[in-house]
Amino acid sequence: MDLSNINKIKAVFDSIYIADDPRAYFSVLGSLDYTVPDVAEPVIRQILAAKAVASGWNPTVLDIGSSYGINAATHRFPVNFSSLRQRYARREMVEIEAEEMARLDRHFYASWPEIGIGRFIGLDISEPAIRYANRAGLHIDGVVANLETDTLSARDATVIAPVDVLLSTGSIGYVTERTYDTLLDAVSSSSWVISFVLRMFPYDGFIESFARRGLVTERLRGATFVQRRFRDEAEFEQTLASLEAQGIDPTGIESEGLFQAELFLSRPEADVRAAPLDDIVSVTSGGFKSFGPRYLQVEHEDGQNETLAV
Repeated sequence: MDLSNINKIKAVFDSIYIADDPRAYFSVLGSLDYTVPDVAEPVIRQILAAKAVASGWNPTVLDIGSSYGINAATHRFPVNFSSLRQRYARREMVEIEAEEMARLDRHFYASWPEIGIGRFIGLDISEPAIRYANRAGLHIDGVVANLETDTLSARDATVIAPVDVLLSTGSIGYVTERTYDTLLDAVSSSSWVISFVLRMFPYDGFIESFARRGLVTERLRGATFVQRRFRDEAEFEQTLASLEAQGIDPTGIESEGLFQAELFLSRPEADVRAAPLDDIVSVTSGGFKSFGPRYLQVEHEDGQNETLAV
């Protein structure tokens, strides 16, 4: 199935990724209760700990579609998306030049205790986002590339070579197996792949591609992870229609007005046998946070569905 056609359903936020600092990124996505970095972080931490045990050293993580380094920030420091959004929304921050913002952010993160075990490298098509994450000290290095259309340069292959874990919390749909084939050619065959995938995007092609490399893929059972609210009624209704066309029931999940992702972990078979995913990861049930106004689908007695904004 063509992921790019499905991806056209989603709202376009290209403009927030080309700024020299993340203020617009946090403002726009924050207004939609973007929360996947926060709900994914405890799970990522558990998986990285398991990878550290399996390999004997703390892992180096390649964050695919890393933008301004939010996954590195929430893993390495005691901050979350909400607290960072509040920081950038302060009146005092509005008029600061981007260069000064990066300098302040580097000191800001350096003032926190390091609580993570992963070293992060960024991969994104946005040069400003990669440059910011490097300058702010969130990533040890970064690669600017579109591996759907381009090859990996010799310099970038050297940067990626030490990677132990490939991470995505939202890039599937923007990238396909082509990007992963290029990356997996450049890293160790013992690397792990962590993917949080919106349920609207089929993942079978990735699983088959990984299997050809000897990687076994597990899906975390009984849990989904909120990405954000739908931006508008059109995005909501088209997403539900896409899910239903694929035979996926959105009732009680996306029909509640929230994009939802599933977790997949791909590893060498020996690592799976030694520590199955369900033994590595535990997810606390219950509400994560209160969300703003949402679109909901309501079924009437005559069987007709109606979209309501509540």
